[in-house]
Amino acid sequence: MTTTDVQASAPPAPSVPAVPPPSPPPSRPPNLGLQVVGTAFTIVAVLAIGLIAHLTAVSWLQYQRDQQTLFADFRAELKLGTAPVGQYRVTYEPDGSPRPEELVEPGSPVTWLEIPSIGLSAVVVEGTSGDVLRAGPGHRRDTVLPGQSGASVLMGRQAAYGAPFRDLEMLMKGDPIHATTGQGRAEYKVTGIRRPGEPEPPELVPGAGRLTLITAHGKAFDPEGTVYVDAELLSPAQPTPARKFGEGSLPTADRVMATDSSGWLWAMLWGQALLLAAIAVTWLRTRLSGWHAWIIGAPVLAFLGLAVADQAARLLPNLL
Repeated sequence: MTTTDVQASAPPAPSVPAVPPPSPPPSRPPNLGLQVVGTAFTIVAVLAIGLIAHLTAVSWLQYQRDQQTLFADFRAELKLGTAPVGQYRVTYEPDGSPRPEELVEPGSPVTWLEIPSIGLSAVVVEGTSGDVLRAGPGHRRDTVLPGQSGASVLMGRQAAYGAPFRDLEMLMKGDPIHATTGQGRAEYKVTGIRRPGEPEPPELVPGAGRLTLITAHGKAFDPEGTVYVDAELLSPAQPTPARKFGEGSLPTADRVMATDSSGWLWAMLWGQALLLAAIAVTWLRTRLSGWHAWIIGAPVLAFLGLAVADQAARLLPNLL
C-alpha cells in the first residue's frame, strides 16, 4: 500500500469551529459636561492667541500696508496741490466753482513727519481715535496743522500698530523735527519732555508755533500714563485758515487714552460666530477623529479669532 493510499483511507480531521471575533465594547455616550468645558477652553484659547497675534504681528503688517497707501496718496496730493491745509478741504466743481466746505475726513493724510534722531518717518492722518491711529500718528482736529502759528498736537501709539511713537522719550532738547504739509516743510526743535502734572510750556506769543507729540508712557500694553514732547517752530509760520472745529467739538474717542466704543457691536457679532464655530468643532470631534475635526476647524477658528481680536483692539486706549 502506498503512502497515497494510506492518506486517502485516513479519516478526515475534525473541523475546528470558527471563533467569532470579540465584539467591541459598547461606546459610552458623550459627556455633555466635558463638551461644554472643551468648548469654553477652545474659545478662550482662540481669543487669547488671536489677540496676542494681532497686537504683536498682524497689526504691524496692517500699519506697514496703510502707511504705504497713505504715502502714495499724500505724495500725489502734494504734487497736485490738493493736500488739506486746514480743517476743511477745498474742492471744486468741473466748471471751476468751489464746492461747499467739508471737514477733512478722519484718516486722510495731512502731514509727512520726520524725526531723524529716533528714525521715525511716517504719514500723519487726520483724527486721533483708536480706529484712525491704527494707520499711523494722528493730528488732533481741534488744533492747527504743523507749520502754522499756534499749537499743533499729534498723537501716536506706543506699542501696537507699528508703534510709531515708541521712542519719543528718547528725544533730547534740540533734536530736530520736520513736518511737511500742503504749505511746505516746517522745522521744529525739541524744547522739553513732560508728563501730566509737570509745568506746561509758556503761552505762545502771536505768530509763534509749537508742536506737541503725545503717546503712552510705561511698559508696552501696560502704560502708567502719558508723555508729552514739546517742540518750537523755527521756520516761518504759515497762514492759518479759518477754524470752526474747536475743543468742544472734539469727540470723546479722539481724546488722550480714549477708547473707541464702536468696536463693541462688531466684537459681539464676531464673538457669536466664534462661539458657533467652537461648538461645531466640538461636535465634529464626537463624530470624527480629533485630527480630522481640527484640520477642518482650525482655519475657521483662527480667522474668527483674529476678527474678534481686531475689533477688541478698538476697545483699548488709543495710545497703546
